[in-house]
Amino acid sequence: MKFKRILLKLSGEVFEGDKGFGMDFKKILEFAKEIKDVRKSGVQIGIVVGGGNIWRYRDFSNVEFLERTDSDMLGMMATVMNSVVLSSALKKCGVQSRVMSSFPCESLCETYNIANAKKYLELGEVLIFAGGTGSPFFTTDSASALRALEMKCDVLMKATKVDFVYDKDPVKFKNAKKFETLKFSDVVKMKLGVMDLTCASLLDEGSIPMLVFNLTKKGNIKKAVKGVKVGTLISSK
Repeated sequence: MKFKRILLKLSGEVFEGDKGFGMDFKKILEFAKEIKDVRKSGVQIGIVVGGGNIWRYRDFSNVEFLERTDSDMLGMMATVMNSVVLSSALKKCGVQSRVMSSFPCESLCETYNIANAKKYLELGEVLIFAGGTGSPFFTTDSASALRALEMKCDVLMKATKVDFVYDKDPVKFKNAKKFETLKFSDVVKMKLGVMDLTCASLLDEGSIPMLVFNLTKKGNIKKAVKGVKVGTLISSK
């Protein structure tokens, strides 16, 4: 395997499948089976899950009486919900899994602690990081970069619904240009929406590459971990 320890970022949108909202439990179980296949190969796996299928600030920013900080907290709660469901699906598949959250929710999961998290990864558990960074105004992309740095991961793998990073939406524009490789500085310069500036800065400074790939194509996670060329690789160099 090319990568020994990975941080897999799953957006909340991939959890909803074709439903447009909520959770597609059949799809989540399929993801769990793919993750199991990768774990069997000896790769240590950390996962950050978004919450956009349930709650996302920008979808409710027009609600005048709702403070941004409260809305972001609701988004953190949504990531906990998604994480617990994914962990349950992994356990159903026979994978030892644990949820740790930076947003305290002790009835459902353990509060995030760096030393304990590293220990669980080394013991072979699939570790799901919920609650984002634990603070408002930060995206789950930034949380992914932060956890990848803290866990000393070899790569951050961002799962999406498209094959590559493009200069514009390939669904809306047939002439959208795809990129197979990029630098983090290119992402910032071209204002590509694949990640926010905080995420790009953290990964660039920590020299951790990001691989953006299509999760909907079965087997892509394992291909990426093996070093097979899939998606767009973004790096410091």
